[in-house]
Amino acid sequence: MKTLTHFNKDGQARMVDVSAKSETAREAVARAVIYMKPETFRMIQDREISKGDVLGVARVAGIMAAKKTPDLIPMCHPIEITGVDIKFHPSNERSCIEIESTVMTVGKTGVEMDALVSVSVTALTIYDMCKSVDKDMTITDICLLKKSGGKSGTYIRS
Repeated sequence: MKTLTHFNKDGQARMVDVSAKSETAREAVARAVIYMKPETFRMIQDREISKGDVLGVARVAGIMAAKKTPDLIPMCHPIEITGVDIKFHPSNERSCIEIESTVMTVGKTGVEMDALVSVSVTALTIYDMCKSVDKDMTITDICLLKKSGGKSGTYIRS
């Protein structure tokens, strides 16, 4: 059984010491889905939202969020992120946009939290830019899809 690493021997919170770990190429892919009314979905696709290019702004917000993860999650290490790629998979049938963020680094610790924060902020930015026309939007299914690198190797969600 694995143990929780963010506690010291006295049960107090700590930041894990990664100084003895080897640097490896690491990548994490996370997903979120934002559901909306069909009319809101159409307005995003047709670029009719008054605040501007919803997906373009959301992409930049997600990239910025990945870089700010240690400012938001207390025990996350500041990581030199080498790349962030955000993809949108719109579904007209389900009236939703699936967001996928891939975060890369070469370092001593992984970028799973950075990818999760990235998709979360991307979805929240879509909500913010469209809330004047649709307050019923719902953000769901935030999860890690895949991670690679490091001692624990590759993980792929089944």
